[in-house]
Amino acid sequence: MNTIKKTSRIAGFWYLLVAIFGAFNTMFVESKLYVSGDAAATVTNILASERLFRLGILSNLITTICFLLLANTLYKLFKSVDKDLVRLMVIFIIASVPLAYFELLKFAPILLSSKAAYLSAFEPAQLQALAKVFLDLYKQGFFITYIFYGLWMFPLGMLVFKSGSGFIPKALGVLLMGGCFGYLVSFLEVYLPLNYKAITSLWMNIAIIAEVLCILWLLFIGPKDQKPALIKAS
Repeated sequence: MNTIKKTSRIAGFWYLLVAIFGAFNTMFVESKLYVSGDAAATVTNILASERLFRLGILSNLITTICFLLLANTLYKLFKSVDKDLVRLMVIFIIASVPLAYFELLKFAPILLSSKAAYLSAFEPAQLQALAKVFLDLYKQGFFITYIFYGLWMFPLGMLVFKSGSGFIPKALGVLLMGGCFGYLVSFLEVYLPLNYKAITSLWMNIAIIAEVLCILWLLFIGPKDQKPALIKAS
């Protein structure tokens, strides 16, 4: 296996881990524990399944680490295509990392249910409401990361498109650039008083398809040529 294909496989591996651990927390842990609009039920579920809850937090942290390792590997793969674009891609990925610290807010239900002496000033209902406030703050912070989860895909798509069909199919680059807007539209739907779920679903489906195809291509096919067609001087 040549160096380019090996780098592609490594990138696909990190990207696959990002998808697996991210989906585990979002689609399994949160869907099981979080009850929309019901603070008491959400806190009860978290306290009853604390190990699962902690696994969800751990999975998000692992996702962040794998995301950084993916950035490093993609930099190696595309640095000869366009160094400005590949740096921009890495910047967007790194910018999302500090937002992972919103995970700390998720510990509020456990801390507020710890029966510490200083919590005796609050009624049980007040503690449950406070716990839900922190969880809602986490949710809002999580959607802020969608800005960077979307933006990094655009320079990646451009890099794929500019690398030449003999290196990576240009159609995949177009899909990745389109998928960028899936995350951005999802962010806007949360932070603006607009209701366009149909548009959000369409763009998010494009984003999911683009990312799945990118993972599969990196893992199982890889670049056809040793070097991309376009090489830009640094």
